[in-house]
Amino acid sequence: MSTLNRLVLWNIDHTLVDVGRVTRDAYAEAFQRTVGRPLVRLAPTPGRTESEIIFETLAFNDVVTTDDHLPSFVAALTEAFANRRADLPAHGRVLAGAREAVEALAHVPGVVQSVLTGSVRPNAVLKVTELGLADRLDLGAGGYEDGVYSKAALLELARSRAGERHGARYPESATVYIADSPRDVQAARIAGSPIIAVATGSATEAELRSAGADQVLATLADTDAVVSAVAELIRI
Repeated sequence: MSTLNRLVLWNIDHTLVDVGRVTRDAYAEAFQRTVGRPLVRLAPTPGRTESEIIFETLAFNDVVTTDDHLPSFVAALTEAFANRRADLPAHGRVLAGAREAVEALAHVPGVVQSVLTGSVRPNAVLKVTELGLADRLDLGAGGYEDGVYSKAALLELARSRAGERHGARYPESATVYIADSPRDVQAARIAGSPIIAVATGSATEAELRSAGADQVLATLADTDAVVSAVAELIRI
């Protein structure tokens, strides 16, 4: 196989960065604007798309949903994140080793890096841009929440986008996903791509192995281990 066709897709939240405080504040504002009362309970977020989080949050807070709720909430959430742009570097952080891992893979010939995330695109771009990770990521090739696709479908979409942008094929076996939740592992399994699971979110290493991850790392702090895991799975 040619060394030119390798795609690494990064999950963002709890894999590359932790912006939990900003996310909770933005959801609270978006809920208030959409529903007209304060948010009491936010749904679990690991491995989920924005639409899943929104619908479950509305249900947890006894809101009877209509067709208008999702687009209204997404628009409010996007604005709430934009209003908190300065809070991302102030209250968020890049997780240990993430910056070094992205930088190291950027120097491997033929490897393209992008993101596969449950966040809507404007918010995802803000997170990696404000925390200084965007320069090494082809964000135009990423998979983002758009209210329709599952994460498995978004992985396939990211592969297609990367192929169009770089004039290359990125088969399932040459695309590796790096993420932190069992739901992400399931998405990779459905999409037929290998996955490196990192225990930097709410799941333990044992839970990630049990979910079927191809490789499990405690963190991204060991750059050589990250690069080696990627190399083993996509035969660099």
